[in-house]
Amino acid sequence: MKLHVGDVEKAADADKTLIFFERMVLGRHFVMKYGIAVDLGATNVRVIAGCRDGRIIARIMERTNLMGGPEAVSRQIIRLIKRICRENTLKLEDADGIGVGAFGPQDPIRGGISRPANAPYEFIPIREPLTEEFKVPVEVMNDCLVAAIGERFYGAGRGIDNFVYITISTGIGAGVYVDGHVLLGKDGNAHEIGHIVVDYERRLLCGCGKRGHWEAYCSGKNIPNYARLIIEEENLKDKFRHSYLYKASYGKMERVTAKAIYDGAKIGDFLCEHLVNRIGEINAMGVASAINVYDPSVVILGGAVVLNNVEQVLTPIRMQFKDYIVNREAEVKVTPLKGDVVLYGALAMAFGLHKKG
Repeated sequence: MKLHVGDVEKAADADKTLIFFERMVLGRHFVMKYGIAVDLGATNVRVIAGCRDGRIIARIMERTNLMGGPEAVSRQIIRLIKRICRENTLKLEDADGIGVGAFGPQDPIRGGISRPANAPYEFIPIREPLTEEFKVPVEVMNDCLVAAIGERFYGAGRGIDNFVYITISTGIGAGVYVDGHVLLGKDGNAHEIGHIVVDYERRLLCGCGKRGHWEAYCSGKNIPNYARLIIEEENLKDKFRHSYLYKASYGKMERVTAKAIYDGAKIGDFLCEHLVNRIGEINAMGVASAINVYDPSVVILGGAVVLNNVEQVLTPIRMQFKDYIVNREAEVKVTPLKGDVVLYGALAMAFGLHKKG
């Protein structure tokens, strides 16, 4: 029985019944192979057990422990994997493998996180501790890259050899498939699209320490900085005082948030709509750059900023990206995998699907 993500979402109860049936009817003569997928974020760590066809058996989530030392993260993941197996009567020895999509920067050689901005450690080991504990193959990659793998096998990238997945969330990142192969680069960082330059005047500082990057203007964390810049440069302070943003920020520019900007645009606030369109201009440039560089058939958008504001993010991009492209036009769409895209990619990695095409 071959199921895809749409089938899983529409028939979750039927899938659970099917899994139960497989266990009970086939019993000890049947070994149900499953994979473990981990979405390791700087805020939360999520773990699922799932089947090769994308059915999710169980899931669990905790706040990421970044304060207990560099080994605390792998110990937490190990504990969560054991718990999800114990609570769902899954045998650890029946696991095909473990896939991990993690925040960066990544060290692909050592299999972990190198000098993360979110924690005061030189290196957070992931692959080695999990391999030693469970004695199964463990793959660790950047979460945006893993998201692209998720799209390839379970999402909008199925059957498509050339596509780009872009996440617009706290930061901006990407994963890229060209001719059916995921791009890695010499250090595994061929996908750092959030750091392409969109402002040669270098007006805003990116979290990486450089200036003029796409992420410095359009990521969830930095949209307020760009909004303040627009208001100041375009002399819109009077508009601010009469806008939804003024109420939402208690009259203080430094308290403006990305959420308030998009919420205001949804109710027709003039200033918020203007800001959303200006943000959309740069997003269109970023998407166009991806099309020009990678020549994809599809650009898939995800991340919290996109998923929470689909119309407000997608419309300006679709209206303007064609003004900047030289390659043949690509379809621009939102991920059907929603907030689970990294988990689906990690699940594909657990079964080694990404090594087979």
